[in-house]
Order: sequence, then C-alpha cells, then structure tokens
Amino acid sequence: MRPRILVTGFGPFPGAPYNPTGALAHALARGRHPLLRGATVRARVLPTHWPSVATLIAELERDDPDVVLMLGLAAARRHVCIERLAVDAAEPLPDAAGALPPVGVGEPAHIGCAAPAPRLLKALRAAGLPARHSDDAGRYLCNALAFAVYARAGATRRPRRAVFVHVPLAAPRGRLLRGLQGVLAALVARG
Repeated sequence: MRPRILVTGFGPFPGAPYNPTGALAHALARGRHPLLRGATVRARVLPTHWPSVATLIAELERDDPDVVLMLGLAAARRHVCIERLAVDAAEPLPDAAGALPPVGVGEPAHIGCAAPAPRLLKALRAAGLPARHSDDAGRYLCNALAFAVYARAGATRRPRRAVFVHVPLAAPRGRLLRGLQGVLAALVARG
C-alpha cells in the first residue's frame, strides 16, 4: 500500500509575521525518508483564517489521505508539543483577515488524538528536540483545526492517523525536519 500523507502548516497571523510551519510542511513533502519510501506526501499551507478549517475538512473528504500531520507555531514554547487534546472552544481573537471565530457546536466538548503519542515523542527526541505531550492546543486556529480533523478521523476512521504538532520559533530547522520525518514514519507504521 502506498500511503497518502497530507502535511499542513499555517501562514503568518497577528503577532507572528513569520510562521515557519508552511516552509516546514513543504520541506517535509519534498524530503526523502527511508521509512516513507513509496508514500505520497503533499503539503498544504493554510491561510490563518477561521474559514480555512472548513476548507481543509472539505479537502480531506475529497482527497481522503491516510495520514494528516498538522503543524502550528507556538512561538513562546520551549518544547515541540504533540497535541493530545482539542476542545470545541475559541477565544474571540481575530484571524489574519480580522475575522472573529465562528461559534462552536458544543458537542463533544473535547476530543482526543488517536495517534501513538509516545512513539511520536520518541521520534522527536531522537532528533535531539525537546518534546512533550500537551493537552492544551490553545483557543485559536490550531485548536480549531485539530478539533475538526480529530473529530473526522474518529467518525470516519479516515484519516487513519492525524496529529497536531506545535513547534517553537527557536527550534533548529534541521532537527525539526528530522524529528517530523520520524513522526511521519511512526504515523505510517501504525497504519
């Protein structure tokens, strides 16, 4: 089987005129990792707009990837964070276009990531990155995207594996790429 992988990143947003996650997503799509040989890896950089979440869910329904790795910037964090939990809540913070978030549906209040978090942490740490689990994806677009994709994965079992990873601004790019390639390999191996 040739797994189909989607890696997403975001563009700039208020307070972050530079967001490295889009470039990381493209680099992962171009990169070669021995455990991903034969996989189709596609990158998608989302504008940091609230409607991007619904747009990506529609794309997932059309393209039906096996694995989705979502990347977001958590500039002040010191660790790369595997987001195990997302909630149906948002702070009234404007997106890059100045729009406020839509109102959540309220059910369920939270949803967990079904990806093998300990194996993902191991891959990140093997690349020399400080990494940890997180149960707080924030209340901005990162959380909204994680919530929507985790819910879709749970309801349809497609994608089979999905995870949101927050990266700190100060993380070394080479280590990040190696660690995130390891994350992708672990996600595919669990397929």
